[in-house]
Amino acid sequence: MFTIPGPGKYVREVELVNEIGAYIRGFGNSALLIGGKTALSVVESTITASLEKEGIDHLGFVWYGGECSWSKVEELLAIVQEKKPEVLVAVGGGKAIDTVKAVAFAANLPLLAVPTIAATCAPATPIAIMYDDEGTFIEISHRSKAPNVVLVDTKVISAAPYRFLAAGIGDTLAKWFESSVSVQKSQPTALNQSAVRLAEGLYQLLLEKGPSAIETIKQGKVDQSVNDVIDSIILISGSVSGYGGDDCRTAAAHAIYSGLTIFPEVHDTYHGEIVAFGILSQLVLEGKSEETIRELISYYQKVELPYTLADMAITELSQEDWDRLGVVTVGIEDMDNMPFAVTPDMVVKAIQGADQIGRKVNQQ
Repeated sequence: MFTIPGPGKYVREVELVNEIGAYIRGFGNSALLIGGKTALSVVESTITASLEKEGIDHLGFVWYGGECSWSKVEELLAIVQEKKPEVLVAVGGGKAIDTVKAVAFAANLPLLAVPTIAATCAPATPIAIMYDDEGTFIEISHRSKAPNVVLVDTKVISAAPYRFLAAGIGDTLAKWFESSVSVQKSQPTALNQSAVRLAEGLYQLLLEKGPSAIETIKQGKVDQSVNDVIDSIILISGSVSGYGGDDCRTAAAHAIYSGLTIFPEVHDTYHGEIVAFGILSQLVLEGKSEETIRELISYYQKVELPYTLADMAITELSQEDWDRLGVVTVGIEDMDNMPFAVTPDMVVKAIQGADQIGRKVNQQ
């Protein structure tokens, strides 16, 4: 039995970025920071001051490249080999952090993660979601390093657009809907059964606190509901993947997300937002009642998650598009976790069915 449940340490505090130098010092005396352009610009001055205070050799800020792709990983690895940092620091959202996790794995270096948004569990998992350079999903890679430390600065996260937190809620809701079906194909163990129970608890917590957290973030404030939702999205959600592993990680909702990324128009929709629509499609695929799906849509309306294709800028698909979507989606490894065989036609009907229910809700 082997598992990597998550990061070595998780810290969440207001203005935590001010102390990053002290955390880096625990692993080395020089650091290279890699991340998103906006993310780096938000924390650059604060991090620079902290590194100077702690006497850490600052080797620079480097943009991760815009996509979590193997070509970007190779480019960054070359920079790492040139600069020879003792510590890597990943700054930004899920794609940026996943990219640096893959670089840290290849370079065998300590890694600190500084998420600037709470949109996925990427900072707290040992896997990386890989895409091509155009943003189309390729694979879930285990050539990735779980961060040694995750530093969550709630002041930084609360200043980001609230839509990121909503996307994080969507991604985290999927833990329950996907783990509860994917585990059916596995032999029950202490780890996967605990992961499923944890995912169900997450689901209930987000139903209770998600709307309040979104409203609080809209006001630029942080309260316990925001803290709980942030912890749920980043740490606890990542722990479901860590404990459950491949038994409980993903299923149809994420496969449908990956399939939809073949359409360029969806690339301005965040990962968790597309996953949220994927949940609705998975429920149709499972044969759940329209009433059940409408109840979830009602919650989506409270936290502003998409529930139609039009919400994700997909307004018209040709028959060829639908056929391609079905074929690509069933070829995604996540779909293999469904407890029954899924065909391209079943996928197409599920996506169309979810969209139809969503549009009916809008017409009422």
